[in-house]
Amino acid sequence: MAVVTETESNGPAPTAAGPGGAVSTRPKRERPPIGLFGIPIFVAIVMVGWLIWRLNADLDSVVMRTMNWSSMGAFLWQHIKLTVVGTVLVMIVAIPLGVALTRPALRKFSGPVVAFANGGQAAPSIGLLVLLAMWLGFGFWTAILALGIYAILPVLQNTITGLNGVDRNLTEAGRGMGMSAAAVLLRIEIPLAIPVIMSGVRTALVLMVGTASLATFINAGGLGIYITTGVNLFRNELLITGAILIAALALMIDWVGRVLEYVVRPKGMR
Repeated sequence: MAVVTETESNGPAPTAAGPGGAVSTRPKRERPPIGLFGIPIFVAIVMVGWLIWRLNADLDSVVMRTMNWSSMGAFLWQHIKLTVVGTVLVMIVAIPLGVALTRPALRKFSGPVVAFANGGQAAPSIGLLVLLAMWLGFGFWTAILALGIYAILPVLQNTITGLNGVDRNLTEAGRGMGMSAAAVLLRIEIPLAIPVIMSGVRTALVLMVGTASLATFINAGGLGIYITTGVNLFRNELLITGAILIAALALMIDWVGRVLEYVVRPKGMR
């Protein structure tokens, strides 16, 4: 009598065979993570709720003049400009500086430079804004300088950390293949460090959005005008509107950073 035995396999499921018994090797289509869509949906729900309240609330003339659509659009654009210009300048300074500080000749200076950048972020943001305004004058570029000093640390730190975290065996293999030091940096080190660098850029973007709300104190514009006006005039409608708009902008800026981080990440690391 033949005995039939049943065995279980813990290995991977067999690959489906195509027509004629051929194994299909077609790569799966890459899909972005579902979590990328959660923040825009949440922000949209919050903004729709705020818009319904704005259209139906019984607001006095002072609030209506301050919250008219043209002024709101102008303040929003000023806030976005402060954030984007400040972050771009921080990237232009911090990423090359971080790359230089990971090279053997300058690596010994990385500690003091990071400590100096850390001191800039440790300073109270409003105090830094006011001191620079007293020295350089009020306006947009003074705010940009203060925001840059405040937000340079995460980009610089993450650039150094990302490059130092690249496997040395990979860089040595590149040199063994005849690649120059610049080619190893551009084709091996930076692509592998991109996720860590972009994480620092995301942090800087969110810091910029929050700190830019203080730029209104030195006549640099931005959505912070709603918070200061609401406090000075005891108008909670303005105060809450400013807080909602700044929080929504911070969430959307962080979401854009997440999308960019996903797009520039090497395919093998997604």
